Amino acid sequence: MRILQLHSNFIEYEVIEKEVAIAEEYEKEKQRLEELAVLFTCIEEGDDEDVARRAIEETKGSLDKLKVNRILIYPYAHLSNTLAKPADALKIIKAMERRAKEMGIETYRTPFGWCKKFSISIKGHPLAEQLRVVLPGEVVEEEIVPEALKAEEKIKSFWFILQTDGKLVPVEEFDFARHENLEKLAKYEIEKVRAVQQMPPHVKLMKRLEIADYEPGSDSGNFRWYPKGSLIKSLLEQFVTQKVIEYGGMEVETPVMYDLQHPSMANYLERFPARQYILKSDKRDFFLRFSACFGQFLMVHDAQFSYRQLPLRIYELTRYSFRREKSGELAGLRRLRAFTMPDCHALCADLDQAKQEFLVRFKLSMEVLEKGLELNKEEDYELAIRFTRDFYEENKDFILSLVKLINRPVLVEMWEGRFFYFILKWEFNFVDNLDKASALSTDQIDIENAERYGITYVDEKGEKRYPLILHCCPSGAIERGVYAMLEKAYREQQKGNVSILPLWLSPTQIRIVPVSERFFKDAEKLMDEIGGHNIRVDLDDRPITMQKKVRDAEREWINYVLVIGEKEISSGVLPVRDRKLRKIRKMRLQELINEIEEETRDKPFKPLTLPKLVSKRPQFSF
Repeated sequence: MRILQLHSNFIEYEVIEKEVAIAEEYEKEKQRLEELAVLFTCIEEGDDEDVARRAIEETKGSLDKLKVNRILIYPYAHLSNTLAKPADALKIIKAMERRAKEMGIETYRTPFGWCKKFSISIKGHPLAEQLRVVLPGEVVEEEIVPEALKAEEKIKSFWFILQTDGKLVPVEEFDFARHENLEKLAKYEIEKVRAVQQMPPHVKLMKRLEIADYEPGSDSGNFRWYPKGSLIKSLLEQFVTQKVIEYGGMEVETPVMYDLQHPSMANYLERFPARQYILKSDKRDFFLRFSACFGQFLMVHDAQFSYRQLPLRIYELTRYSFRREKSGELAGLRRLRAFTMPDCHALCADLDQAKQEFLVRFKLSMEVLEKGLELNKEEDYELAIRFTRDFYEENKDFILSLVKLINRPVLVEMWEGRFFYFILKWEFNFVDNLDKASALSTDQIDIENAERYGITYVDEKGEKRYPLILHCCPSGAIERGVYAMLEKAYREQQKGNVSILPLWLSPTQIRIVPVSERFFKDAEKLMDEIGGHNIRVDLDDRPITMQKKVRDAEREWINYVLVIGEKEISSGVLPVRDRKLRKIRKMRLQELINEIEEETRDKPFKPLTLPKLVSKRPQFSF
């Protein structure tokens, strides 16, 4: 059975003529229903009443998330080529209707066996359109949920705001008047409502800018990246990797799947709050990694090192990591099931060394966000710190030093006892336009896993000891970094400011627009000269008006647009349309090149893998 479920504002339908001999009797009157989920339902060979029951039970879970309790079952044969016989299909449709009513769902059904015409209005959020496939005889396995996830849902947390003067203020007593995003972060974390009810603004932007889109041929939360998006993503990956290597990280590569019954990992899985993808091979169960911890821990377990090599820093850019997030929580690039995560561990001799390393990595993460993603305004990210009460009492000055580095109040989650493998954790959180918070950079002090994995170092006395392990992602998932930049751009747009990507990440940094076809050759020479300086430049040679070309460049958020004609070629003075400054500047070519080189200095460069002539490019997103 296949069901296309559409969360709808309304549907209007009218029967036209009978399609099969067993068509139900029905009055030919136009019908209209509002605020409902429409289930376009295709019954296939082999479907039975058990399939009907399971289909409605799965639908009920989705309806609860949508806060909808009205459905229309709409027989729809166009979703499959292996249809059940009409009599069998009608029987199963009626079984669905019966089960839905038993479950208390307000249920309607269009007549079976008729050709119909309809009009429908679908709501604009990520969960509004869902395809559900229910197979006959399918065994629905119970989801493996780690004990850490269960514990996380039951944790008794105490919430505070820690000020730069060291005062710990209960959240309900803090004055958020000048800290709007901090208040949103606190509310989001305390309420723990992760599901989204409408489409985040970045989803529309990522499609229009031809960066990324949903991949209907894969599992939810897996994305396709178009050439422009692939470039942005790759540059971010290179930048973070470059910064981690400068910090001292040793880059490695490890497998993406691990034995579920491996003695070290089976226990760790229960201590990490994430859902896993499970697969079978050679009669063994494996899980897809959700971080680089497993491979790196197994690698250092087999390495020999002493206190002289500590802190030992090991790094991998995990392409990809997998977490089977709940479907209702998937929302564009904010929360994914497959993502690229820079994962850097540091092994430290003791807590004093761990705290020193923690500060170094905290500053590294600030640099990655502020200089790489250009999340450099006070409202661009908020800090949350999590610890036990005992750890706080013993390390107040150290925790306050983190707050002083960011120099503004931060959210604190305090526990009476330790639930996880870490004793201290912090995150830089981005708060988006739907008031949802998403962790970007993060680090933890882990006191369990060295012993769990048998990782030891030799101390000054020649004795084996277990190190502490720090877990750091300096940027957050790369995809989530793109999400944050797009959400920030949208926010700036809403304030009346310009929406723009950082220059070093812009797919096209300069676009040349000749005023007529007569100047195409000159424009190509100019393009070649600019391109020789590691600047991404293209030429709009399409047979449309110059004004339309300029408008299209603005819609693509291109940083600099050069409109050239006889005057510009003869004088060498270019009218540079500067998107960031929102004005036309008179500049010589070398001035513009110098400006771009200075602003992108110390950043990675890659050419854009699209034709340099705009007329040669396909349109990936409509």
